[in-house]
Amino acid sequence: MKKTVKMNKIDLIDRDSGLEYNISLIEKYIQDVLISLDITDWEFSLLFSKDEYIAELNRDFRKKDWPTDVLTFCEADNDESWGTVENDSPYYAGDIIISIETLLKNSDYFGVDPVEELKRLIIHGILHLKGMDHDTNDSDEGMLLLQEDILTRFGEYKF
Repeated sequence: MKKTVKMNKIDLIDRDSGLEYNISLIEKYIQDVLISLDITDWEFSLLFSKDEYIAELNRDFRKKDWPTDVLTFCEADNDESWGTVENDSPYYAGDIIISIETLLKNSDYFGVDPVEELKRLIIHGILHLKGMDHDTNDSDEGMLLLQEDILTRFGEYKF
C-alpha cells in the first residue's frame, strides 16, 4: 500500500514589503525544506514586511524598540503540544514575519546574496516553529549549525 504524505499549507503574505522574488518558487523551497525536516501536515503563515511593521511587533512582543530581520510566533506553548494534530486537521505551527528592508541591510553588511539571506531567514523561522531555540547568535549553536547545513543543502534554489 502506498503511504499518503500530507502536504503543508503555507500562507505567503506580502505586506507591501518590496519583495521582488517569485512567490511560487519561495513556496516550493519552503515545502522542500519542510519535507527534509520530516514536517508534513503543518500550516503556518509567512509574512513579508517593511521595517516599520516588524519594529512595532518587536516592540510590542519582545520589548525591543527596533526592527529585526525575522520574528517567529509559535503556536505551541510547551513541548508536549508541539506538532499535535487533532481531528486529522493540519497542525497550526504559527507565524513567521520577515522584514525585507532589514534582510537587504544584513545581506549588504555580511556580503551575502539577498536570496541566500532570505533562505537563511526562512529556515531560521521554520526551526523556531519546530521548537528549536538559540541563546546567542554564535555560529556554533546547535540550531544555527542546523540552519547553515540546510542552507547549504538547498543552496541551488533561486527565486
